[in-house]
Amino acid sequence: MTSVTDVSTPVGADVHTLSGAPVVFDNLTRRFGATTALDRFSLNIAPGELVALLGPSGCGKTTALRVLAGFERPDSGRILVDEKDVSTVAAQHRNMGMVFQSYSLFPNMNARDNVAFGLHIRHQRSSQRRAKAAELLDLVGLGEHVSKYPHQLSGGQQQRVALARALAIEPRVLLLDEPLSALDAKVRAELRDQIRAIQQRLAITTVFVTHDQEEAMSMADRVCVMSRGHLEQVATPAVLYSQPATPFVGQFVGVSSRISVTRRGDHVEILGREVKIRGDLSAVPTGELEALVRPEDLDVAVNPTGLGVITHRSFLGATTRVGVGVAGANLRADVRSSLADDLDVGTRVDVSVNARDVLVAASQPAS
Repeated sequence: MTSVTDVSTPVGADVHTLSGAPVVFDNLTRRFGATTALDRFSLNIAPGELVALLGPSGCGKTTALRVLAGFERPDSGRILVDEKDVSTVAAQHRNMGMVFQSYSLFPNMNARDNVAFGLHIRHQRSSQRRAKAAELLDLVGLGEHVSKYPHQLSGGQQQRVALARALAIEPRVLLLDEPLSALDAKVRAELRDQIRAIQQRLAITTVFVTHDQEEAMSMADRVCVMSRGHLEQVATPAVLYSQPATPFVGQFVGVSSRISVTRRGDHVEILGREVKIRGDLSAVPTGELEALVRPEDLDVAVNPTGLGVITHRSFLGATTRVGVGVAGANLRADVRSSLADDLDVGTRVDVSVNARDVLVAASQPAS
């Protein structure tokens, strides 16, 4: 169910006038027994920004959202909204709307009444509630479904109703807790585009929790990759993909092949070519190293005497991803599909790297 605003918050303004509040996670720590879910977590979110918290299960992203919503209290640190400390403010008084993975609609209410529920408990007049609910259902593309009950709506339509309900209370912050994960792929893609368009139109500050990197990268202004309760990197999707700050980010975001390398000063030798090491050399581990190389940074050419062998291929539309076994490693390379006709399984090839620089990590122990 959507969290609600303070009952003193005015309602009834045009949805076009909504705007977001700045949000600050200030050095938050949250523990559950021996488990530290958030470890001195700090993050500043600008008004109107959509920030995705991305990471594997157990990384702390949902805990961060719940602390912001007021469903969890931090053990230390603060939450600031509009420069006010709300760390001890009850959830219903934080002026935030929330959309969950499960739609959490009232089964005995139609779409209009579900959207208007938060306005009803604020004692807004019936005519105003109905008008506002109709306006928001139009906004999410459900203007013709106001009288339908949840069981009469598809999953995507139910989630649109949940979004409209969250927006009805005119929150300064919108919280999305994996709202698309229960939907099929086509509906998920359509709804993420619609959520992003509405969020930008209303300029509402939004925190979006997901484990799906495609969702995070396609929707967010910035993505925060989390691991074990702390931030690994906060950056725009383009920077996060092209310049991962840590091996964890390089492996978690996108696809990378790990290639054993030899360090030569500030370069490493990869497949016979020297490539610059990315980042601070003082942070480069000692001992055996591996370079993380994206599929698009590998070139593959047929050569009957080549050292590589095509092990598999997957058609991805404009590109074809091929697996290449070479020097004991299994690499992944992306090739334009129009040039991939000769890359059958078993074909011998030459493989070279075209990256300007690479991220390196300590070699993973053999399993």
